[in-house]
Amino acid sequence: MTSAKLAAEVDPVARVLPMLPLPHLDREFDYLVPRELEEQAQPGVRVRIRFAGRLVDGFVVSRTATSDHQGRFGWLERVISPERVLTPEITRLVELVAARYAGTRADVLRLAVPPRHARAEAEAAPESAPAPEHAVDREAWAQYVHGQAFLTALAEQRSPRAVWQALPGEDWPARLAELSAIAAGADTGTVIVVPDQRDLDRVVAAVESLLGSNRVVGLAAGLGPALRYRRWLAALRGTAKVVVGTRSSVFAPTPRTGLIVIWDDGDDSHSEPRAPYPHAREVALLRAYAGGSAMVVAGHARTAEGQALVDSGWAHDLVASRDVVRARAPKITALADSDHALARDPGARAARLPAIAFAAAREALGAGRGVLVQVPRRGYVPSLACGKCRAPARCRRCNGPLALPSAAGPDGAGTPACRWCGVADAAHRCHACGARALRAVVVGAGRTAEELGRAFPGVPVRMSGGSDVIDVVEQGPALVVSTVGAEPVMTGGYGAALLLDGWALLGRPDLRAAEETLRRWMTASALVKPFGDGGQVVVVADSGIPTVQALVRWDPVGHARAQYEERAEVGFPPAIHLAAVDGSAKAISELLELADLPDNAELLGPVELPAGARLPVAGESPEPADIERMLVRVPRGEGKPLAEALSAAQAVRSARRESHPVRVQIDPIHIG
Repeated sequence: MTSAKLAAEVDPVARVLPMLPLPHLDREFDYLVPRELEEQAQPGVRVRIRFAGRLVDGFVVSRTATSDHQGRFGWLERVISPERVLTPEITRLVELVAARYAGTRADVLRLAVPPRHARAEAEAAPESAPAPEHAVDREAWAQYVHGQAFLTALAEQRSPRAVWQALPGEDWPARLAELSAIAAGADTGTVIVVPDQRDLDRVVAAVESLLGSNRVVGLAAGLGPALRYRRWLAALRGTAKVVVGTRSSVFAPTPRTGLIVIWDDGDDSHSEPRAPYPHAREVALLRAYAGGSAMVVAGHARTAEGQALVDSGWAHDLVASRDVVRARAPKITALADSDHALARDPGARAARLPAIAFAAAREALGAGRGVLVQVPRRGYVPSLACGKCRAPARCRRCNGPLALPSAAGPDGAGTPACRWCGVADAAHRCHACGARALRAVVVGAGRTAEELGRAFPGVPVRMSGGSDVIDVVEQGPALVVSTVGAEPVMTGGYGAALLLDGWALLGRPDLRAAEETLRRWMTASALVKPFGDGGQVVVVADSGIPTVQALVRWDPVGHARAQYEERAEVGFPPAIHLAAVDGSAKAISELLELADLPDNAELLGPVELPAGARLPVAGESPEPADIERMLVRVPRGEGKPLAEALSAAQAVRSARRESHPVRVQIDPIHIG
């Protein structure tokens, strides 16, 4: 049927976005709607269409009575489900995210809309119970400058935006629950995005205590397909006013979204590892901008991106006064922070556990309180080097790094083994000098727990990290050894915290090393009692380092501002926009020749892929031999033209069926 005949017919047209991964097919296609599907084929439903001779899934984006198509029309094969899972708000958000990250809407939709589960969808929606009467205690927010004014603006639906710096020891899940309760009182929904399951469980429990269990759902990747889809439908149908989840829950289809919260936006877990690689914080900002929602970027520390929002005027500071911060923070001591301390312990800078750390632990344990010990690595001795020339110890079979999996014992468990292939090497000799002696480069959590157990006999030692993460420990004299990010909460707070091996965090070759280190330290320190109650933190790092000074002063805002200014000076995000183009040298050259880049675009590289980055190989494509990365840098105001140029070039390569894939990431968190 041609378009001329279409005008005389009554069959409507559905504009369908097919779920195809090819960039040059990222557009709507017009299909005729059979009369029997006319009521079901509404905008937002899943449909099946015939495209290029095969059946593919798609979403109806809109309905129209006419079409500009000049060829023959196909028909909708069937409506997969009459549930309108793609709301207008999420449709607009998907478009914005795809444009921001030079991706396709099909890729973003795979992140935004979970796979259908027919049985869960067929279940009758529970009746929406009336919201319980909830009195929100606003007293805790009075500790923050303009905190009460922020709550008033939220209740009046004036869409306030803030970067919130949570106080040490703050019950931040309760504070987020109070914000969601205020938004629910205005009959609007709330989306709270957290880094991991532990934080999700804490926030859900806090919201349930205020609003009831039927008003909140938790969304996480670990849920089964039926349960996840059932909870997602509860958000779509409006029976759950509050959605708490990990990064993909930022797309939760809550009706009349009034508030979006990102907790701990510096955590790597907020960055999506699948195309088009969006960051949950940026998606939340786009959603707040498009929908006029209130927005809160929250955490104990602050990222340079969060500071940029404040400096630009888009968001306001929500921080406590210095007097309140000093009253709530523990005492924080760094290595050799005075001439007197250096004279008393001249070996402190070289010791892994200096005297001040032992004294702090001894005092806390003597008072019947727990001690948190944070270490950067798990394992026993995860990195070894030659004891004579300090060359890294490598496996003779695969050249992988050697490690000591556990302490030596009668069963021979102390033999060094390769971390890649697992082969033990009891007769290892250094490839550089031939020496047999080995030394530890990094000491893991297991070895740390063993050393502390000997130093404090009779004190229970608990470990948290890897697959054995502890959520909560009871108050009492105990040593809790934890890897970064796995620190359990102690009821009533720890008496002391020891932050070990600071050089291992600060010395990483990463743009965000200082920012990430301060975030890890502050997260652990926030679990310690205030100094007035005897709480103290010892950070095993040189007191002259600016990041250590920011921790001692508890000044995340000043540190974030300094980080932003440093990046602006050398031209790195968030002061500018940066695209990382990964692929073979030939493929990158082809893409950049096709891209109509902004006139002020600057090419940097090529450089090697960052350590641990996946190769840009899709499906059964052959693995290129010469993978590299090219960086394209533009001023802050040229981010949209840059993304458009790279997206258009990808579409041309896709239409030409180029065999070598190219991966494009806009503002990646790890640059290389």
